[in-house]
Amino acid sequence: MVEQLNGTYQAKDTLLQRYFHTASHQISSFDEFIIKHLPREQNARADLLSKLASTKSPGQHRTIIQETLHSPSLDDKVVNVSDNEDLGWMAGIWGYLKEGILPEDKDEAWKIRMRSAKFVIIGDELFKRGDSSPLLKCLTASQAAYVIKEIHQGICGMHSGARSIATRILRAGYYWPTLKSDCQSHIQKCKDCQQIGNAHRQPPKTLHHMMSAWPFSQWGMDILGPFPPAKGQLKFLLVAIDYFTKWIEACPLAKITTENVRKFTWKNITNGQAEAANKVILRELKKRLGSAKGQWPDELPSILWAYHCTPQSTTQETPYRLTYGADAMIPVEVGETSHRRQVFNGEQNAQELVADLDLVDELRDEAQIHEEACKLRASRRYNTRVKPRSFRVGDLVWRLLGEARKDTSDGKLAPTWGGPFRVAEDLKNGAYRLEELSGKPIPQIWNATHLKFYFS
Repeated sequence: MVEQLNGTYQAKDTLLQRYFHTASHQISSFDEFIIKHLPREQNARADLLSKLASTKSPGQHRTIIQETLHSPSLDDKVVNVSDNEDLGWMAGIWGYLKEGILPEDKDEAWKIRMRSAKFVIIGDELFKRGDSSPLLKCLTASQAAYVIKEIHQGICGMHSGARSIATRILRAGYYWPTLKSDCQSHIQKCKDCQQIGNAHRQPPKTLHHMMSAWPFSQWGMDILGPFPPAKGQLKFLLVAIDYFTKWIEACPLAKITTENVRKFTWKNITNGQAEAANKVILRELKKRLGSAKGQWPDELPSILWAYHCTPQSTTQETPYRLTYGADAMIPVEVGETSHRRQVFNGEQNAQELVADLDLVDELRDEAQIHEEACKLRASRRYNTRVKPRSFRVGDLVWRLLGEARKDTSDGKLAPTWGGPFRVAEDLKNGAYRLEELSGKPIPQIWNATHLKFYFS
């Protein structure tokens, strides 16, 4: 009972719960208290007394007075159905129906009379006239806890929602005023329900968008692959994208090594925007390759060229124009002669290109305004789905189990959440460091999206 009162263990056994509630009630009368567990070697006398009944046979107790308890000491109390403390919420109704007793307060007395019209006493038990059943037996708090547990976790129980359990309890013929909220509280603390619960779909924090001040001042980098081996055993794709112009640089690699990444960075230009570029490149590769999967490095240059000449929804401009100040000539203008090719003048074109370079700063400023407006609209849409969720240091949480962390032997029966873990550090903006209950740190930083509260 010491560990249960200290909060280390749960009081799951029905009899143990009765002792737990009795001890908790007695503790509430003290301003300060300490409950300490004494190891067996420091409490030998009491330990010896606890074994006395099984080690001594009748007739050998010469100097010891022994009493045999045939039932728990809690059962020795005389239960009086008219005792207000035992009846709880039923006390006022019982007193009025049984003995005509009403509170002195007129409003409370009127409320008791009105409520009592729906109740009746049959054989020293209180019943409520219900709609789902003619008579619903009224239960005290301890009786209600047993009924909820049996309906939820018993042999014929089912781990369903609060409303479903409340409905089953009513159909079984039981009632108390806080039935639905008690069912909700019980389900919230059920470890099995927490561990198998659905993953969160609503983001816990508002969207924080990133803005680049100038072209090529901020890059994002990511790795795609592995792809089917191509010529030279090329299997990976290293992608970098400029946050401002959306210009992409990509390089196929056989291995992802520090030296290869360093060479790519020095040659071209580092994390976030690249994810969007990945989707574009991967989607185009799938559409172009067909069954010849090993030719993906050959298709890469044309995919990048097409992307650079396509206006982006965020800036309303092509990456090529934001980089060089003018739009590139695309192959279709050669196959089907465009107007600018028909009236092309080399000298005039050179002068226009120089003028475009002088005006490119204004073009970039306009693109930045378009991009910021687009990101603000995206933030507003995203933030409408936000369900604020934050944790404090010391909170116990569940961590979402990805496919890689699930036990393959569990198959379809694998739990959705793992834990519990303790929040070790709040890094702000929804990022946390976790540790096991033993104090061992959990590697990596975890976002609130992958966490939920642990209830016990």
